[in-house]
Amino acid sequence: MVLALVVTGAVIVVVLLGLFVFGLRRRLIQRSGGTFDCSLRWNVPAEEAEPGGKGWVYGVARYSGDRIEWFRVFSYAPRPRRTLERSAIEVLDRRTPQGEEELALLSDSVVLACSHRDVRLELAMSEDALTGFLAWLEAAPPGQRVNVA
Repeated sequence: MVLALVVTGAVIVVVLLGLFVFGLRRRLIQRSGGTFDCSLRWNVPAEEAEPGGKGWVYGVARYSGDRIEWFRVFSYAPRPRRTLERSAIEVLDRRTPQGEEELALLSDSVVLACSHRDVRLELAMSEDALTGFLAWLEAAPPGQRVNVA
């Protein structure tokens, strides 16, 4: 009986510690400011006729100079999963979530189809975050090629 209580207590402590570290990581990412919720779908086939809900990963993006650092929300990794350079991002299209995407993404999301170093990707973010993202892209230093659809 005592052993069962000790094991149960240890499991509860480990779970609570994991949740604490998970929350602490999110606070450390957002500490420097310039973050926004942003779902990502990487390496989307160009010939995809109808968008689907598969492949979306929920995350947080952070502006960092001429880059955007993208972190998975459900991860303990301290480093960004993807880094997107402003000079390499090309906006191809903008649309609303369709079909299963409406369930996979946040309710007020707008999907932005982009290209980054010949890799097609999609970003889903709120209207406010989209306005900031496009303004950040257009604010590139003189001489940089910027393509904002």
